[in-house]
Amino acid sequence: MKDFITLLKHFAPYFGEYKQKLFLAITGMIMTAAGTALTAYMIKPVLDRIFIEKNEHLLYILPFGIVAVYALKSLGTYLQAYYSAYIGQDIVRRIRDKLVRRILSFEIGFFHTMRSGELISRSVNDVERVRNVVSGMIPIMMREILTILFLTGYIFYLDPKMALISVVFIPLAAKPLSILTKKMKRLSTSSQEMLSNLTARLSEIFNNIEMIKANGVENFEAARFEKENREIFKVNMKAVRTTELVTPIMEILGAFAAAAVIIMGGQQVIDGELSVGSFFSFLTALFMLYTPIKKVSKLFNQIQDAIAANERIQQLLRRTPQIREGERRLEETIRTVRFEHVGLTYDRDKKALEDISFEVHRGEKVALVGNSGGGKSSIVNLILRFYEPTTGHIFFNKTDIADYTLKSLRKHISIVTQRVYILNDSVAANVAYGEAIDEAKVIRALKDANAWDFVKELPQGIYTQINEFGTNFSGGQRQRIAIARAIYRDPQIFIFDEATSALDSESEKKITDAINRIAKEKITFIIAHRMNSIIHADKILVLKEGKLVCQGNNSELLKHCSEFKLLKGLQ
Repeated sequence: MKDFITLLKHFAPYFGEYKQKLFLAITGMIMTAAGTALTAYMIKPVLDRIFIEKNEHLLYILPFGIVAVYALKSLGTYLQAYYSAYIGQDIVRRIRDKLVRRILSFEIGFFHTMRSGELISRSVNDVERVRNVVSGMIPIMMREILTILFLTGYIFYLDPKMALISVVFIPLAAKPLSILTKKMKRLSTSSQEMLSNLTARLSEIFNNIEMIKANGVENFEAARFEKENREIFKVNMKAVRTTELVTPIMEILGAFAAAAVIIMGGQQVIDGELSVGSFFSFLTALFMLYTPIKKVSKLFNQIQDAIAANERIQQLLRRTPQIREGERRLEETIRTVRFEHVGLTYDRDKKALEDISFEVHRGEKVALVGNSGGGKSSIVNLILRFYEPTTGHIFFNKTDIADYTLKSLRKHISIVTQRVYILNDSVAANVAYGEAIDEAKVIRALKDANAWDFVKELPQGIYTQINEFGTNFSGGQRQRIAIARAIYRDPQIFIFDEATSALDSESEKKITDAINRIAKEKITFIIAHRMNSIIHADKILVLKEGKLVCQGNNSELLKHCSEFKLLKGLQ
């Protein structure tokens, strides 16, 4: 019960914004509950006045009364169902929006530790389980509780003593139902965790389909999926078995109650203390009473599924981003980028950078070179504030970048990485990603990225649709579109992480020329493994095992830096 109250508390603040619809939904619940009680009440005059007293006048009135009662009940059911669904669906829509927005605010390290399938499962499957409760189960439970109150009041009105005996069996169900509820919550938690794993497995399969097919391991992957899928099946069947135990428990208790009422009520009818109509009206109300009690018990058991899902959702909503947001907007021209004794440690013990200091000026191209694991990508990650420095500071002009808002900071930085990100949308939408499409600007960016020659030949030009992952384009074409996207933003800082790795020599030269042209008034960072591509860099930073071992231009490093000469020699 405590978990259920906690669930309601999380959603209670939203309900105040739907006062009119909530009023109509509750009105519908009351109409339905009252209609159910009136249905039981109508049994008494039908039997006593029509069949026993043979009142012909009422014969033509009471049937229409029954129609009116069922019309009241049906209208109430519709009002409750529609407005409850509207409120629930809209609340859950807002929660899903809030959840995804919160996830997107987390630092990049969070996404490196959490599997994408897990996040998808929490945003879709877990929220859907909560939706089933908020828009369906809770309103139905409220309606059934009102029905229980109306029917209980009616049977006590008819015969308090007989009513007391008939409801005494209900508390006997409390203990077994409590055990079933706890078991259901454990099973629901297991089911949701396993479903998250299954979603992650599917995401992994589809994202690596080329490798799977190239290695001929389709059967291996299918077998792994089938094993996890079967485990979910087993857990779900345990949950069904647990939930369905509620019905027989309540049916047996209801049968005992009915037996007691028949014995006691039948004796009163024989003794003339109770009319036949009153007895059957009582018995009908009693049978009707056990139906909503049974439904409430079953629903409360099923709600454990949503309670477990809500706990997983709230875990993410309570989490705060680890990157501290500054308050200052970056609006001035970036004339210098300066690292002062910067260190970075991942996961508390993995040292990525140590005592890095350098300064770059507007209009300069800086190349980051070194063996894998040297710290090149870590420097880029710090400039973008994907991570916070463990020690030292990074400045744009004379301001620590931690003082800027993340949005304004990243607005002035464009990055093209080794991994090309292509969206399932048009070429124009990919180039102008996140901004309004300016056709002239899109074409200019494509020309600067050496992509216009092939884009203009496409069936719909810049509005040609790109398949998911850009499978209808070559690797080089995808990379040039990604470079055009970086150019379109017109940033103050360019970062190219192996941006020409998928291009042939001729295209690479054209892209390099384009970078040189657009970077004249920018600060440009180039991560490269091909040493020939960084010969004309204004400054080269040579990194080894997280340390800056040398810095200077190509000529200077060839004279004084053994590590640079070694890197050159290896190629």
